[in-house]
Amino acid sequence: MRIVFLDHIAVWSGGEIALHRLLAGLRDAKTDVEPLLVLGEDGPLAERVAELGVEVRVLPMAGRTRSLSRAESARLPLRAVWDTLHYVWRLRGILRQERPDLVHTNSLKSGIYGSLAARLAGVPVVWHVRDRIAEDYLGRPLTLLMRPLLALLPSAILVNSEATRQTIGRALARVPNAVLDDPYRPDKVASPRPRPHAEPVVALVGRMAPWKGQHLFLDALERLPTGLRARGLLLGSALFGEEEYAAGVEQRVDSTENTRISSFTGDVSEALADVDVVVNASVLPEPFGQVVVEAIANGVPVVVPDEGGPAEIVQHGTSGLVYRAGDPDSLAQRLAELLGDTDLYARLSAGGLERARAYDPEQVAASYRVFVTRVPGRASPSS
Repeated sequence: MRIVFLDHIAVWSGGEIALHRLLAGLRDAKTDVEPLLVLGEDGPLAERVAELGVEVRVLPMAGRTRSLSRAESARLPLRAVWDTLHYVWRLRGILRQERPDLVHTNSLKSGIYGSLAARLAGVPVVWHVRDRIAEDYLGRPLTLLMRPLLALLPSAILVNSEATRQTIGRALARVPNAVLDDPYRPDKVASPRPRPHAEPVVALVGRMAPWKGQHLFLDALERLPTGLRARGLLLGSALFGEEEYAAGVEQRVDSTENTRISSFTGDVSEALADVDVVVNASVLPEPFGQVVVEAIANGVPVVVPDEGGPAEIVQHGTSGLVYRAGDPDSLAQRLAELLGDTDLYARLSAGGLERARAYDPEQVAASYRVFVTRVPGRASPSS
């Protein structure tokens, strides 16, 4: 089964990491899927996918359109419309030449241009939605734009969580993101952690953005009991024009003695080696919560909000702890409970490892393979 996968960017970010791991799972599970990845730019994703033995092509998209923010995209700038139509025509040519069985789009932008190109080439198209199509997440203009496009363009829609599914009003299938692919843990085995360090490290992993809640994380650390000598760690940097927020966070961290900021290269097991707890502090419901699964798959207990994808992943008291979303006092309370109870810590570490098995790449790849065989209209393109 020949499938062309599409993404408009090649940065090492959430959706792109998830795509890489899906492709790794398809390879490791030895499915009959023959993937081709077509990207709108060159970058880390292209290199890492090529290392899997997957063919990668770069069909450059105009930078002014590829880098448009969500707010700018919703206004439909004329230049972006022109760039997109031109790109659709070029991509159509590749699809007619390759004659794939299916096109799989991995982002909102690639969902638009990929669906149009696939329709013109006579190929069924799957739009993999990794974002909640909701006003609190995308803003009202972009939400109003995306909903009719999702209703009209793709042959089928795939979502990463129930939280995402609930924001889209048509029949879908759900396949979660995978973790534990070979590049990061060749043996795919982690051991439970019996206790936190004497000075535990509490980390938030993710890009610097207001909705990711670095400010909430810092608020919670300030509310921890005085006798709890925890250290904070922010792993990530700003993307997509959020440098002003990141600068504010950095300034606040500079005024503290127990918190630091570090870069994140994507090697999760290495980044979490000395981390005792991972927090998800998002102030809006997460579509999935990839870092949450990565943490529990490495034996690191997690504390997550009671909404969105993370709340679907974590079973409170078994594979993590849940706090009231947006409430730093509730988050601080859960952290104090976890770090002050060795038995609870060990139990959650072991329970998280068990829960992470559901996100093994080969299992996810098998679910994906079943899904694509059921996509309506799957056939070769017209000549």
